[in-house]
Amino acid sequence: MISFILIILTSIFFTGILIRAKSKAAGRKGPSILQPIKDIIRLFKKGSVFSTTTSFIFQIAPSIYFASVIMAIMVIPLGTYKGFISFEGDFVFFAYILGVGKFFNIISALDTGSSFEGMGASREALFSMFAEPAFFILLGSFALLTGHSSFQEIFLSLHFGSYISYILGVLATVVLFMIALVENSRMPFDDPNTHLELTMVHEVMILDNSGFDLALILSATNLKFAMYGALIANLYMGSFPLYLTIPIFFGVQLSFAIAIGLLESFTARFRMNHNAQYILILSSVSLLIFLGVLLVLGQFN
Repeated sequence: MISFILIILTSIFFTGILIRAKSKAAGRKGPSILQPIKDIIRLFKKGSVFSTTTSFIFQIAPSIYFASVIMAIMVIPLGTYKGFISFEGDFVFFAYILGVGKFFNIISALDTGSSFEGMGASREALFSMFAEPAFFILLGSFALLTGHSSFQEIFLSLHFGSYISYILGVLATVVLFMIALVENSRMPFDDPNTHLELTMVHEVMILDNSGFDLALILSATNLKFAMYGALIANLYMGSFPLYLTIPIFFGVQLSFAIAIGLLESFTARFRMNHNAQYILILSSVSLLIFLGVLLVLGQFN
């Protein structure tokens, strides 16, 4: 329950810190850190407008998408404290409950009958499909290393005591960092500030959403960023007491937000037709982690 509260709190500031980091890198003052959440609150106060071509699927999809992210967050632990939901194999539940939300988000874009939103939906489905193996290979490797299959037991049992294990921790951080960018359609895979429908991914999918529904989608995006930041933080918490795990948690989240802001400031967007290849590289990195686990376990002797 502690991790759930901390992730909710972090999501309030995450996008604001990210935008502020981009502003500072560009030599601008930038908006207030709380400006993104103020915009979302303003949207929550507005009603939603639905096209006559859409069905009930379009109307329920934002709520299901938001609920799926909330359910996924409930699985994430905080050091020695279990998530609100914890059981053997919960990382599989985590991935597939997010998949349910993504599915409804995709079919709601198709439900509008717009060819542009259909293109964005197909790209979103493709990128998520290529990112999913990287996540499962990564968590499967750590499950093999620790002998456990739940998030809390996996993170608690990780011990970075050798050079190989330190390398595994760094590679796992890189994989989770890049998966977060793919799942949230950020640079260098997608540009959230673009206005050209032919090259948009997530933004073009939600063009028909407005008011309360748009606020749910934007809130879910903020929560997903904080959610992946929490997974990265758990890699380094171990069994530290609470007065140390909370500063580690917020420190990792702050570094995560600033890193994304700097990355988006100094990198160009990948070419659309090469995105799938770049995302598949994440699976290759996860395979390196798997080989490293086999080395640690002495399976090559």
